[in-house]
Amino acid sequence: MLKTTTVVVGAGHSGLAMSRCLADRSIDHVILERGEVAHSWRTQRWDSLRLLTPNWMTRLPGYAYRGEDPAGYLAATDVVELIADYAKETAAPVRANTTVTSVRQTERGYVVQTDQDCWQARSVVLAAGASTVAKVPGLQAGVPAGLTTLTPAVYRNPDELPDGGVLVVGASASGIQIAEELHRSGRPVTLAVGEHVRMPRTYRGEDILWWMDAAGLLAERYDQIPDLGRARNLPSMQLVGSPDRRTLDLNSLSGLGVRLVGRLAGIQDGIAQFSGSLANTFALADLKLGRLLGTIDAWATRAGLDSESPQRFAPTTVPAATPLTLDLRSGEIRTILWATGFRPDLSWLDVGVFDRRGDIRHDGGVTTSEGLYLMGMPFLRRRNSSFIDGAGADAADLSDHLNHYLHST
Repeated sequence: MLKTTTVVVGAGHSGLAMSRCLADRSIDHVILERGEVAHSWRTQRWDSLRLLTPNWMTRLPGYAYRGEDPAGYLAATDVVELIADYAKETAAPVRANTTVTSVRQTERGYVVQTDQDCWQARSVVLAAGASTVAKVPGLQAGVPAGLTTLTPAVYRNPDELPDGGVLVVGASASGIQIAEELHRSGRPVTLAVGEHVRMPRTYRGEDILWWMDAAGLLAERYDQIPDLGRARNLPSMQLVGSPDRRTLDLNSLSGLGVRLVGRLAGIQDGIAQFSGSLANTFALADLKLGRLLGTIDAWATRAGLDSESPQRFAPTTVPAATPLTLDLRSGEIRTILWATGFRPDLSWLDVGVFDRRGDIRHDGGVTTSEGLYLMGMPFLRRRNSSFIDGAGADAADLSDHLNHYLHST
């Protein structure tokens, strides 16, 4: 059995940020990665995808974007290159193509079994990613035979799909981007819209994330949020990282000809059933956007940044006719794309830290099992925890806690 002080599971940006912080504290460790560095970015991203965060926000411990387009947005292939370069520059001790098959607790810490070897460690950091497995609702069982179904994890481009209409389920970042791309390819697209976070790409002359970063909104801590459970389960922001910094929202999609319907509530006898509360869904998203912009305006006034006038955006337009049902057997829809989110895959974790919903019990990444830590989850310690830019601060906090744990036991 091999021995080390800490095993980090996952060589994405979160695992590598933790590795750098552990190295800074002279903590011996190894990173176990099922594929290559940045595996998910290599294998689970569609061709046209770009980061939602501007390049200047691509920051990791001791490293930052060095290109000539700080206001741009990295393509998926560029993200792979950046993360791989970071791993090389930090000399991260990555063991690639090594799949963890179990982690169990012992009196001396943890035993980590892989398909290659076995490790004994006093502590383990789970950084395998929050977006490992697509969350597809159980109602998919009602989809008639003959329809193509897929998720953003396997979608690559419109050419891979059959001709004909597409039903995109989910209107967060992935759903709206893919819906637009499919529509521009000439396919009729229906977008089923549930709860979403409306967001303009730019506001008062700057990227919206510049304002959120400058105003301290992205650094809000998990222990300062009244409803943390809800905050951790919010859909991703409706943003697209296009070179022209354009806003892609439901109004623009509707203007292009994408048909908007309510949340997909069920499929019975081949008939898709949609919620009739689309107007309320739109109104709630518009209200939250207004509150966010008001918070930014108040901060801009306090900071003396009132050279640009406050902006407000037109309400989301409710279509004149919104169908409540759609016959999936008619041939109108040939493909269903489930843009309904992702979840981590921790089926190999044999430690009693899961709640009854299957989520890990933790306090800001410190799990209920001593020496076991979690990285990369939404709002883990801060609002930007799931961004590349948020990994460094979380890793610094958790590596401090881990270091104290090692010296106190």
